[in-house]
Amino acid sequence: MSKGTRTALAVASALVLAACGGANQTSAEPGTAQSAKELSGDVKVDGSSTVAPLSTAAAELFAEQQAKVRVTVGTSGTGGGFEKFCNGETDISNASRPIKDEEKTACQAKGIAYEEFSVANDALTVVVHKDNTWAGCLTVEQLKKIWEPGSKVNNWNQVDAKFPSEPLKLFGAGTDSGTFDYFTDVINGEEGKSRTDYSPSEDDNVTVQGVAGSKGGLGYFGFSYFEENAGKLKAVQIDSGGGCVGPSVQAAQDGTYKPLSRPLFIYPKAASLKRPEVLAFVEYFVANHTQIAEDAKFIPLNPQQETELKADLDKLKAQAGG
Repeated sequence: MSKGTRTALAVASALVLAACGGANQTSAEPGTAQSAKELSGDVKVDGSSTVAPLSTAAAELFAEQQAKVRVTVGTSGTGGGFEKFCNGETDISNASRPIKDEEKTACQAKGIAYEEFSVANDALTVVVHKDNTWAGCLTVEQLKKIWEPGSKVNNWNQVDAKFPSEPLKLFGAGTDSGTFDYFTDVINGEEGKSRTDYSPSEDDNVTVQGVAGSKGGLGYFGFSYFEENAGKLKAVQIDSGGGCVGPSVQAAQDGTYKPLSRPLFIYPKAASLKRPEVLAFVEYFVANHTQIAEDAKFIPLNPQQETELKADLDKLKAQAGG
């Protein structure tokens, strides 16, 4: 994974001080300010496989300033990640959807305080085999016809009579994934409701391999996984009633890629921020979120989201007593 422009990141890291209410300086040389204090310890991150590359990019870049801090990033899925987080096993939970009420209750039962940070945007991408010449654009209604519970659609000509007779093979997110929750909600109309006769996985790379290996394949996952595999797959444009729109940075930020554009989240634990290595990593993530998103091939926040992110950090630090 590319590590981006290091000079820009070194300059941007000085914004950590401003985010913490420190001096009003806007630039710094490497090794000054917060980076001057060498830290050590572990930061445990787990959750969404979609968000994992984003946190991994942040960890790799942060390691250039704090080499003795070990940030580990697991991929248990959004639901699995929250289970670990609310059980006190991790410091940060990655999520591709907001925390559910039952997950909030589980965290409250263990006395775990946290804050929801939107750190990037995603354009959930529907993909087909690179040799698919017919499904350049699909309507939301057609996607529902394919994916709704009880669907018996197993050939492309059942989706549209103009499509060829090609067996339809489906690949997608596992039921513990926030991507599954989001997709079923906006496409099928109810979170968690989907046909079950498809190949599910919490690992988006498995979906990539499945669709790339089947001419009639169709699947869905985060935008960054498509960009990494654009040579193997084609992205499908989506028509939600206003015409066909493909996944892109601009379409996700301005909301025209409907209904599959979404924010991505990290949930830092307030108590963990009392440990300087965790606080430093979270502050670094917030201060450099744009560069981290671009480095990991995600879609950066828009200005309103950026303002909210900085406010959320201040709120969580207050909960932590920082």
